[in-house]
Amino acid sequence: MALPIGSITSSIATPVARPAAGATSNATPAASGSFGDSLSKLVNSVETSDQAANNAVQGMLDGTGDVHDAMIALQRAELTLQLTVQMRNKIVQAYQDIMRMPV
Repeated sequence: MALPIGSITSSIATPVARPAAGATSNATPAASGSFGDSLSKLVNSVETSDQAANNAVQGMLDGTGDVHDAMIALQRAELTLQLTVQMRNKIVQAYQDIMRMPV
């Protein structure tokens, strides 16, 4: 049984269309989704991928699942967690850079 491998970030957020050069945009952050909503989606995707990995491993141990599917689910969960950790690191670094700016 083949498991289709999709983009990890496809469940996190949809790409935001950028306006053409010279065009002005009247869109507000609330209209396209807030930063907090994006972070919430990211955390939910980490939890979902972790739960899917746990279910795949449990199925493998029960004999109802495939080792291949369990390994893919584990890899996906690991990559999603690594992405989340790197995003957190960048957010903390940006905050620290802003706090170091002279007023």
